[in-house]
Amino acid sequence: MDRSLHLPSVGDQLRQWRQRRRLSQLELAGEAGLSTRHLSFLETGRSMPSREMLLRLAERLAVPLRERNALMLAAGFAPMYRQRPLDDAAMRAARTAVDALLAGHEPYPALAVDRHWNLVATNAATRRLLVQVDPALLAPPVNVMRVALHPRGLAPQIVNLAQWRAHLLERVGAQFAATADPVLAALFEEMRGYTAGRDDGPGHEDAEGVGASAVAVPLRLRTPAGTLSLIGTITVFGTPTDVTLSEIALESFFPADTGTAERLRALAVG
Repeated sequence: MDRSLHLPSVGDQLRQWRQRRRLSQLELAGEAGLSTRHLSFLETGRSMPSREMLLRLAERLAVPLRERNALMLAAGFAPMYRQRPLDDAAMRAARTAVDALLAGHEPYPALAVDRHWNLVATNAATRRLLVQVDPALLAPPVNVMRVALHPRGLAPQIVNLAQWRAHLLERVGAQFAATADPVLAALFEEMRGYTAGRDDGPGHEDAEGVGASAVAVPLRLRTPAGTLSLIGTITVFGTPTDVTLSEIALESFFPADTGTAERLRALAVG
C-alpha cells in the first residue's frame, strides 16, 4: 500500500510548515528563489514540486529530517534520509562519540536523549542521582521528563521544583511548536498534570524564581551529599544525514558553584 495515501498532501504540509515558521508566501518564496505565484500553486496542489525544489523549501523551513521524509513521500519520491538504530554498524562512530562524551564528563552528570526525551545513554554520575527514583520509572523506555517531574521521580528532591518544571515545560512546548509531533504534545500535557510544587529550599529566589546572581536556570537537587546546583548545556551532532542521529541530544550538567563540584566528587568516590 502506498504510504503517501495516509499523509497530508505535500502542498498542505508545505503550507503548515510555512505557517509554523511564521513566514508569508512572499518571504518564503524570496528565500527559496521562486515566485510567490509558484509557491501558491505548490501549496494548493496546482503544481507539484521537483525533488530539488522540495529539498530547498524544506531547508529554508528548517524541517526536521523525519518530516522531510514525509514531504518526499507525499510528493511521490522515495524518502531521502535513513533511520538506523544506534547499534547499527554504520552508527558505530556516532555511538562511540556519545559514550566518550558521557564518560568524559564524569564526575558530573550527563545523558543522551532522543526526540521524545527517551533515555538513550547516561553516565554513572547521572545514575547516582537517581537512587531515590521509583524503579518503575526507570524501566525502559525511560522518559527523562517523566523521571524529572513525576511525584515518584526526582520531583521531591528538586528544591526549585516550580521553576524547573516551568523551564522543562517551556522546552517541550517549544519543541512541539517546531515539530508538531503528537508524541511531544501528549508528553507536554502529561507534564502539565504533575503537581508543580513550590520553591522551599535554602537560598532566597526572586519572584521570577531566579536568584539575582544567576546567569542560567539552575537545577537545584537535594542529595545525601548536600544540595547540588547544576546548569546544563546541550550538544547535538552537526550535519546529520540519519534521522536517528539528527534527533539525539546530549545534555551535560556542570556545577554552578564550587560546593556543588566538591559534592559531586564526593558522590563519585562514596
